[in-house]
Amino acid sequence: MEDKKITSALGSGGKSTNNFVKDIICKHFGNNILENLGDAAYLDIKGELSFTTDSFVVEPEFFPGGDIGKLAVYGTCNDLSVSGATPKFLSFSLIIPEGYRFSDIEKIIASAGAAAKEAGVLIVCGDTKVVSVSGLKSPFINTAGVGVVQKKLNDYSEIKAGDKVILTSDIARHGMCIMSKREGLNIESEIESDCADLNPLFEASDYKGIKFARDATRGGVAAVLNEISDKTELGFLVNETEIPLRDDVKYLCEFLGFDPLSVANEGVALMIVESASASQILDRLRSVKVGVNAALIGETCNEKKVMLKTPIGGVRNVEMPVGELLPRIC
Repeated sequence: MEDKKITSALGSGGKSTNNFVKDIICKHFGNNILENLGDAAYLDIKGELSFTTDSFVVEPEFFPGGDIGKLAVYGTCNDLSVSGATPKFLSFSLIIPEGYRFSDIEKIIASAGAAAKEAGVLIVCGDTKVVSVSGLKSPFINTAGVGVVQKKLNDYSEIKAGDKVILTSDIARHGMCIMSKREGLNIESEIESDCADLNPLFEASDYKGIKFARDATRGGVAAVLNEISDKTELGFLVNETEIPLRDDVKYLCEFLGFDPLSVANEGVALMIVESASASQILDRLRSVKVGVNAALIGETCNEKKVMLKTPIGGVRNVEMPVGELLPRIC
């Protein structure tokens, strides 16, 4: 049976659009707020809000460990989580190339719906457009997210010299997963994306002792550390031997010439925590599935640069990544 293709009628606002919304969108995202199908969603929220938006253009759209739908939901939720907010509501808008397989768009929507359910968020509004653009092979997704603030975790003034740095999982898996899939690399161990919901980490820690957090996506850990140093009068001393990194990911980075610290992640938070609480926080993070590989990797210092202590005892500077190292990884 020939797979049905997406046509421009799907985004026209007529019968095809209405059927798509009712039969596909509401089927996988269904909730009382969304199913009202108004021009805007009515939300009842108490407390201070955190609000974010993001766009996702990953290629290929399906990859080991996830797809663009799952990535869009978790990525937006994670931006809220590292800001210190509990994710509550998302928007979800699709831009689909004409001729794209209908079955694949439903797979993406189903995956996004499952991710939203796992993360405990409601997708309450969105939009669908179909475009005829030469060279566009896969869908784009735009999201926005709203969460309720538990503790503000993006205040640079809270960071002090002597604070400890924790990575909540092993690094560079997402970027190397996308690269190996895109380039068709024949490697013995298939690398899966680390795409995951980070909110359970913050719930497990109860936010106690965490002073600052950021998810290490584009530009990886190197970008986050340099951004923080740029915003403060502080720097970092990081121990390379303490950074969690899978052997297969390490070898692929070396083979392709990438620094793992600069490779994108989609399930890793970098936390700056009180020195006295670091051990207890680490234990709490490791108590949840997404944090089992959490590690204390270094500390803040008064010297305004990011330094990496190597296994042989030397120290090298870690610079802000420059250029487009891994195109379209999220």
